[in-house]
Amino acid sequence: MMSFSEIEIVSKRASKSKGYSWGISEEIGKSVRLLEMFNLPGISTLNQYLKKISSNHPKKLKNIDKTNKSDGEICPIYTGVSILDNCNQIQEFKVIKFFNMNYPLLIIPFLSRSSEIVNKQICLNLNDCKYILNSNKTILTNIEKSGDFENASELTIEFLENKNLFTDIEWKELYKMSEDTFVPETESLKNSAAGAGLTDND
Repeated sequence: MMSFSEIEIVSKRASKSKGYSWGISEEIGKSVRLLEMFNLPGISTLNQYLKKISSNHPKKLKNIDKTNKSDGEICPIYTGVSILDNCNQIQEFKVIKFFNMNYPLLIIPFLSRSSEIVNKQICLNLNDCKYILNSNKTILTNIEKSGDFENASELTIEFLENKNLFTDIEWKELYKMSEDTFVPETESLKNSAAGAGLTDND
């Protein structure tokens, strides 16, 4: 079995050989490593994508808008890097749509890392499959195993607002229970607390 370090290094070098800059290739290596760590087919998907663009390197989107279309197929890597670099600004869109994206599974790690930066869950809807990306720690999906999607005719990214799953009443009730562990303050505790007995000589 290949180590995650080997996966990252080989992915980075292979991407550089197909026309990506060293900086972008570094991001690709990290992203493929993350996909494999989450048990998603990172190596398989990158391998297929690099072979596809071998003779025709993809173009970058000029900007990320609420709705994104291109004359050709959209590159998931350039798009992912752009989202990662600008996630604090584009989260204001709430929902972002892309049309005709190549190998869209490759965008997932960039969104996962973005969710950690903005401190929000990000929902990705892709070919009737849903992924919830949570602060770069977990990926939840409604399918048993992700396939190597070659193309997404429509892909939607949604920045989810942070909400409590419990009611105010439930919180107050639980907090009331927690108060039973509080230790009443006494003179003895005051004298032994942090900083007690120190003298200010200034």
